[in-house]
Amino acid sequence: MSLSVLWSAGEVSGDLHAAAVARALRARRPDLSFWGIGGDALRAEGTDLVRHARDMEAVGFAEVIRRYPFFRRAFYDVLRRARAAPPTVAVLVDYPGFNLRLARALHAMGVPVVYYICPQVWAWRRARARILAECARRLLVIFPFETDFFRGYPRLRVEFVGHPLVDALKADTAATPGAPLPWGGAPRVALLPGSRRSEIGHNLPVLLAAAARIERERPEASFLIAAADERAVAWIRAVESAAAERPARCATVVGQARRVLREARAAWVASGTATLEAAMLGCPTVILYRTARLNYEIGRRVIRVPFLGIVNLVAGRAVCPELIQKAASPEALARALTPLLDDTPERDAMVRGMAEVGAALGMGGAAERAADAIAAEIAAALQSGGSAG
Repeated sequence: MSLSVLWSAGEVSGDLHAAAVARALRARRPDLSFWGIGGDALRAEGTDLVRHARDMEAVGFAEVIRRYPFFRRAFYDVLRRARAAPPTVAVLVDYPGFNLRLARALHAMGVPVVYYICPQVWAWRRARARILAECARRLLVIFPFETDFFRGYPRLRVEFVGHPLVDALKADTAATPGAPLPWGGAPRVALLPGSRRSEIGHNLPVLLAAAARIERERPEASFLIAAADERAVAWIRAVESAAAERPARCATVVGQARRVLREARAAWVASGTATLEAAMLGCPTVILYRTARLNYEIGRRVIRVPFLGIVNLVAGRAVCPELIQKAASPEALARALTPLLDDTPERDAMVRGMAEVGAALGMGGAAERAADAIAAEIAAALQSGGSAG
């Protein structure tokens, strides 16, 4: 009997988290084969990729609509293979626009679905919670407040497994440091404009202008831009070359965002998981986000949570200031960061709040607990005579 796991991780971050779970799952079940949608990390764990995660990236409603034919082909490619050889279980990782539809189709085929890393249904499009309740056997969540949100869905088994960043940051801390980062002075300020081209295009110009304002007040200040990969470096260079304002001492480093945050005195961080990383690393942060006007107008009408930054959502209060869209002007960004560069009450309060957030996310072991839950679903599927391909 052939046992297989269908993975669907349509983003680079989801691929990394899924790969950690896949590694732990294989230690429990060496008899499993893996296939589906993922990136280099899942491929390294032996996953046969139907589509690569980098090809699945899309930011905002406009880009999703433009690329709809591609996503439709990817969806039906996965379904055709699942019909030909049904997986023992499917593990869907975040990426709700694609994965919730896939969950519904797989459930209809009788494939047990485990959803790892909950879509942000508590923030917007809450009707998606019903899809999870109807189509998933288990929901493995990474924020403690998510279990409370799903109490109204008693048929759905919801488990808080901890946040995978806890283990990732521990591993980074244990790693041997590389060459010194190219800081050019102090105070050190980190710029994290996002990893996607559209994010860099919208966020980086105002960050460079804000950095120039900080530099005028503090001529010895140094700035590092953290780029996710070489593609991002090219996009950063293009923005820098067109920038009307930028600081004199500003360099770009690749794949070292966590180290940059560890060494920085403070940071500007585009809203997303990086805000949580900054908090767990104790780097005082100003959160910003700018996007296309259409995306902003749609998002403003549908988002139902008081904060955009994940660190603030976990804390339940504004630990870090948030400057969104037009509010994220160079002047406002510089003004918000300045108190964080010295030993001020604002900085002290933020560091304490970040420590509370880190404690709320658990002590680690998310991948191991997720693997245990998936292994249990595989055992249940085999016992009931369900999909075993």
